[in-house]
Amino acid sequence: MRETTSRRRVRLTPVRPAGWWFDAVLLAGFVALTAALARGHLLGLDLGVSEWAFTHDPAPLYWTARVFNLLGQGGGLLLPLSGALAVAVAWRRRTIRPFLLVAAALMVTMLTIGPLKLWTDRAAPTASVKEPFLAPEEAVQIFNHLPAGAYSMSYPSGHVANAIVWYGVIALLLASLTVGRLPTGLYRLVRYAPPAILLVTTTYLNFHWLTDGLAALLLGLLLDRILHRVPWDDLPLPAAARRWDHPFVRAA
Repeated sequence: MRETTSRRRVRLTPVRPAGWWFDAVLLAGFVALTAALARGHLLGLDLGVSEWAFTHDPAPLYWTARVFNLLGQGGGLLLPLSGALAVAVAWRRRTIRPFLLVAAALMVTMLTIGPLKLWTDRAAPTASVKEPFLAPEEAVQIFNHLPAGAYSMSYPSGHVANAIVWYGVIALLLASLTVGRLPTGLYRLVRYAPPAILLVTTTYLNFHWLTDGLAALLLGLLLDRILHRVPWDDLPLPAAARRWDHPFVRAA
């Protein structure tokens, strides 16, 4: 007989690399990168990459990058797609647990990426174009004390960090929906290709500085590991949800 919800033993799910050392490395890397930027280091690299991108943007390449950059649209693509997959998995598995995963992903991204953008107050490379009074040498600065607006929230890149988190969620839901028949290669493609594409396109399009994307990689991987550690199949649920209390991760 299946264990009741109250008797389930909740243990963290293993991740790779195992242990917490890699999480510590990611966090330390993010802190070190932020501190380096605050001290004026790496700003020349950001300016050089941005200038190269501004001067090498033929229309076909530019619009190709714009199309691929849509992979990082949170409200327009990632959240609706994740929600739709959660509904499909919930119906197939007779469980509400996929909604816990989606809700947790939404919460951790909202509580980290947005506040960090407001705190670091960095302009985007395009700020010097949209707001001509702001020179690139000023826009690249972090902790800039800029007026509130879309061009003062560049660090870290939300597109890249969100992509790591949400495509990890999407890959897990797809694996569950296909009853484990999702090819490993396709699973990895869904998880890792969009963040890599977005790192390149957001930098090339000058939506973000290069270090915005690198910081987002560190932060996104850390958040992804946190979410994948949660034992979604074993979290206690209220008795009222028992009819819709079936595993969906192990079923994948």
